[in-house]
Amino acid sequence: MTVQELVGSYAVEGSNQEERGHSYHGILQLNLDENLRIIAHWTIGDHIQNGTGFFKDDILVINFSYDGDDMQTYKGVAVYRCINSDTLDGFWSEKHGNPLYLGSESCVRIAAGGMLN
Repeated sequence: MTVQELVGSYAVEGSNQEERGHSYHGILQLNLDENLRIIAHWTIGDHIQNGTGFFKDDILVINFSYDGDDMQTYKGVAVYRCINSDTLDGFWSEKHGNPLYLGSESCVRIAAGGMLN
């Protein structure tokens, strides 16, 4: 698989980095910059996160950040295994999250017409 094949929109289902793993749904948009590095943009409800990353051996790593409701910037890393060109399976951790737990995310590509692949 190539990094160019990752470009597109994905429906996201995940759980937070906490004991009970509060679940969420959203959209992940992946694009490339001029150096073929990943540019990521998550929209989860009214919450926006942005990140940059790289891809090698079917593993996608994205360093992300977002501004919290408390006006602080939070940072973390997400790691995805590319199951195929339409499916990503991963986990993530924030710097100030609970170190005993990891968040999780599963992503499925959204076709151009808005349908899940």
